[in-house]
Amino acid sequence: MSNPQPDDRLGDYTTDARLITLSVMAALVGVISAFVALALVRLIGLFTHLAYFHRFDTSLVSPAASGPGLWSLPIPVVGGLIVGLLARYGSERIRGHGIPEAMEAILIGRSRIEAKVALLKPLSSAIAIGTGGPFGAEGPIIATGGAFGSVFAQAFHLSPVERKTLLVAGAAGGMAAIFAAPLAAVLLAVELLLFEWKPRSFIPVACAATVAAALRVPLLGAGPDFAIRPHQLLPATTLAECLVVGLVAGVAATLITNLLYAVEDRFARLPIHWMWWPAIAGVAVGLGGLLAPRALGVGYDVINDLVAGRLVGTVLLVLLVVKALIWAIGLGSGTSGGVLAPLLVMGGSMGALGASALHRPDPGLWAMVGMAALMGGTMQVPLTAVIFVLELTGDFAALPGLLIGSVAAAGVTVLLMRRSILTEKLARRGRHVTREYGVNPLHVLRVEDVMEPPIAPLAAAVAPPVIYPDELLETAMRKLLEHEVDVLPVASPDDPTRVVGYVGRSAILGAWVQLTRDEHTREEGWLRRLRRAAG
Repeated sequence: MSNPQPDDRLGDYTTDARLITLSVMAALVGVISAFVALALVRLIGLFTHLAYFHRFDTSLVSPAASGPGLWSLPIPVVGGLIVGLLARYGSERIRGHGIPEAMEAILIGRSRIEAKVALLKPLSSAIAIGTGGPFGAEGPIIATGGAFGSVFAQAFHLSPVERKTLLVAGAAGGMAAIFAAPLAAVLLAVELLLFEWKPRSFIPVACAATVAAALRVPLLGAGPDFAIRPHQLLPATTLAECLVVGLVAGVAATLITNLLYAVEDRFARLPIHWMWWPAIAGVAVGLGGLLAPRALGVGYDVINDLVAGRLVGTVLLVLLVVKALIWAIGLGSGTSGGVLAPLLVMGGSMGALGASALHRPDPGLWAMVGMAALMGGTMQVPLTAVIFVLELTGDFAALPGLLIGSVAAAGVTVLLMRRSILTEKLARRGRHVTREYGVNPLHVLRVEDVMEPPIAPLAAAVAPPVIYPDELLETAMRKLLEHEVDVLPVASPDDPTRVVGYVGRSAILGAWVQLTRDEHTREEGWLRRLRRAAG
């Protein structure tokens, strides 16, 4: 008996030669994203120097270096007022984290983003951060890079899926250029933005991130941004402690997420227009800067000191509390800023604080684990968090500890929170996002798996739309919808005029429902069968 031959019409992927064109376009988007990242960094530096040092310079500097005092209190208020004006009279789309807005454009906006958002988002974010806002640049650059990718895509004859790919390519390219972390940028795209795992989108996005990371070297310098001396192989006891850090970080991620949206709800109850909210939040940011000046701004210098183990003791506690409060108040007001860098500061402070309290050596290691864990848990992107911290520090020996901490934190938040800090924003706008991806049964099962025996009316004559036993259920469902019928005759592959059965919508949907039921059906294990046999 000969072995059955595979169906040459079916393959692992549906990607075609169009992938080459899209990859070239994505590479061009990567070039654009790299220069957008450069512009954003320079704008942040410019507004920081103007606001705190009263000079014209574009290099990145911390507001803390100016020795903030009472004179600096109005600076975040003025910055918040400007951002509010830009949002009201420019585009309301510049408000918020940046990543949820990109997700919304992909899910319901057919991957179209207005050109003015591409200009106003980096400007508003640079003003917010440059005037002391405790936010990150990654959310704005993801939104801005995505906006430029979308505008670029809209210039050509492309499908919504192809526009989505170029939008995400711009977002990933921007992140890769900002942080010299191309792999983390691609993983973030997969875990948050693409909503699929297909070569047609993954490969172009990877091309954009690679090109942007390569251009980052002459534009912003080579990575890693926060290089440290690599650790030795972590012992089992340390890995067990990383698990504890991850569990604690999962609880902390839940708390800060609830804090952020509680603040947002409070602002929503104010009897004044939302344009004024960022200015009101600026008062809290200014006061926080007096207590902990290093909590102001994007915080790259703080991240560097945390992973190097240079921050210990009470300083960590004050930094953690103040950063969390002013970040939640500032972002909850609807200003323009990101969440990633603040999560690294808060997670690193939490990890290093735990090491200090428990007299553990090497606070830098625990800061790294805390960073990966808090980011992975809060955003529910554990793989991205691990790779991101590795690319930032170059310490690949810490991989097992980072993985344990990040996955543990994500496990806690998945159980405690129905949505992540990013998708909660979408849910509040009436958009539900599922982050669980699996194989579609319509892409696996064939018509012969669900078809019914022929009945007399169908056996007498074959209607124009027919299906064959070896075709996928997806094809059958498409034909049912295209021809607006409820049942298709199944024709013999050898004789298209002979009906061998029929398939209807109910049978196809029944196969889908059965798969769902199978996921929750527990079958008896062999241990119980042995006990029953022995007893």
